[in-house]
Amino acid sequence: MSKVTEIFGSKVFNDETMKERLPKDAYKALRNTVEEGRPLDRELANVIAHAMKEWAIELGATHFTHWFQPMTGVTAEKHDSFIQPEEGGKVIMTFSGKELIKGEPDASSFPSGGLRATFEARGYTAWDPTSYVFIKDDTLCIPTAFCSYSGEALDKKTPLLRSMEALDKSAVRVLKLFGHDEVKRVITTVGPEQEYFLIDSEMYNKRPDLIYTGRTLFGAKPPKGQELEDHYFGTIKPRVSAFMKELDEELWKLGVLAKTKHNEVAPAQHELAPVFSTTNIATDHNQLTMEMMKVVAGRHGMTCLLHEKPFAGVNGSGKHNNWSISTDTGVNLLEPGATPSQNAQFLLFLTAVIKAVDEYQELLRVSVASAGNDHRLGANEAPPAIISMFIGDELEAIVESIIDGKDYADVKKKKMSIGAAVIPSISQDTTDRNRTSPFAFTGNKFEFRSLGSSASISGPNVILNTIVAEELDKFAEELEKAKSFDKALDKLIKRELTAHKRIIFNGNGYSEEWVKEAKKRGLKNLKSTVDALPAFVDKKSIDVFTKHGVFTEQEILSRYDIQLENYYKVIDIEALTFDSMVKRDIMAAASDYQYTLAETLNAKAATGLKVDSSVEKKHLEKAAKLTTEMDKRLEKLEKDIEGAKKLSDTYELAKFHHDVIFADMNELREVVDELETVVPSDIWPYPTYGEILYSVK
Repeated sequence: MSKVTEIFGSKVFNDETMKERLPKDAYKALRNTVEEGRPLDRELANVIAHAMKEWAIELGATHFTHWFQPMTGVTAEKHDSFIQPEEGGKVIMTFSGKELIKGEPDASSFPSGGLRATFEARGYTAWDPTSYVFIKDDTLCIPTAFCSYSGEALDKKTPLLRSMEALDKSAVRVLKLFGHDEVKRVITTVGPEQEYFLIDSEMYNKRPDLIYTGRTLFGAKPPKGQELEDHYFGTIKPRVSAFMKELDEELWKLGVLAKTKHNEVAPAQHELAPVFSTTNIATDHNQLTMEMMKVVAGRHGMTCLLHEKPFAGVNGSGKHNNWSISTDTGVNLLEPGATPSQNAQFLLFLTAVIKAVDEYQELLRVSVASAGNDHRLGANEAPPAIISMFIGDELEAIVESIIDGKDYADVKKKKMSIGAAVIPSISQDTTDRNRTSPFAFTGNKFEFRSLGSSASISGPNVILNTIVAEELDKFAEELEKAKSFDKALDKLIKRELTAHKRIIFNGNGYSEEWVKEAKKRGLKNLKSTVDALPAFVDKKSIDVFTKHGVFTEQEILSRYDIQLENYYKVIDIEALTFDSMVKRDIMAAASDYQYTLAETLNAKAATGLKVDSSVEKKHLEKAAKLTTEMDKRLEKLEKDIEGAKKLSDTYELAKFHHDVIFADMNELREVVDELETVVPSDIWPYPTYGEILYSVK
């Protein structure tokens, strides 16, 4: 590996490169655009574009692309070369400011939820100068927003930038009340921890369900799963270690702050965590991380699985969204300080987050809703579908003291002795952590733990930014009118904490007792995507998004439609894949096994000897019974797949796929999994869980 400090950001047109490559006035104008939102004129854009092109060509780039994030959840790019024809059959390499600032991809072929008709093809990509340009695959990649001809956002970046601006505006307004006129800008930061599986590509290529759906649709439990808990933080296998080293290097070149890597709980499962960065950059970087994981895995003869639940019976994969709020002066607004009970500014921002999460719990659940993530949430491996907040014993005690009007003595950190003389004492945190909480305070940030591993982090952060902006806005409006700021502040914090303390829960989120307790508190338990999505389009949600300019009403309705359509299409693809695998291969394997048993029985009978055939009879009867049941359940699945074609309403389609087709698949799987344990491995047509999960040495 090359020296990290030399390769880090080597493929990024970052601030250091800009200073070196751009004229001083151009660099200053670009920084003003990034920091203050000032527009760039065409002449200046030409200067910047020329410098980018020269830098990119030096690094071997031949093409450029507007790199954007449509509603598919993955990135999109259309490549154009730098070449421009010249007389004499020659070419020169050019790149203009117009090409940098604006692109025109076809907008009709991406999900639009009705915002674009098939014949309405024009769309625009617009450069996002707040996110650095980079080189990938010999192509200059320009991060952009994507909108329709009529201006509606068709991507995940535009609403994110809008939500960041909304929070910035509201937070600065509040900070001025505390006398912080020096603060010009407030930003949200995110560090998304990414979980994933690595399996041998040979095994992957033998499983159509993995190829088409990203998860195994059947598979009997292997003799060893994660019971011994020996994989978690265990020694990293040589092939995986080589993959991780190359992945780090590729990400570092792209300026991604890849920091931590380790084995996760399930066999073949791993995690990568970056250092936090500004939310829109963190979103870009997480998309790059997922892409590079797949690319680098292929170079090592492995396949990276990002599905939330590739294998039943072992933990699935999530993505922990570590979210915080900071000022341009370097202050973390969620830092409690040494005496949090005396820190009124922190307490106000904490109260805003508590109120936001309680008031808009359904929206937070919507933000992590998907067909894949439905397999994880509430499955004793991920946070429950019930949204609640963990704030730790210390902050909970402070909250209770405020509500009760009692004095509170701040807790001092203690030294903890482990008991062996050779081990030095270490400082003990004032509160524990809670891995069962969907939304946990972890010192100076909140960890939103419910995200699915394959999801863009944009959606959850759009909602987090917007709902916190809403509460800060309301607080500012109330406090600005107050005659006595301090008295009004105390009154507001006490009132809102009293009203919203129901969302705070520091206990075991996996317990049945919590489900009952949450219901008493009035917290929603939206178990599936179909249960959750309607909250996205209710009046309360539409009002908060439109008030802060994050979405128009039409953009909200379109995203609702896109999510419903995506949900039922995912399940439909799974059902068709399962149907094909059972009908074409598994049924044949079951018949072959029965034929072998029948031949053995006939051979024994032909000897004329009194040979015991009870074992063969027992196995034949069991195999025949399972095969008959499998055929019966397969017919039910096929009938319901056909029945779905009669529906046209997107919500009814999504509900039918959840209630009927998904249930059909689960029932069919029960029989197939049992049959797998009966049919010999030389007859069974697909690699088993044991073979897949332990394929990488």
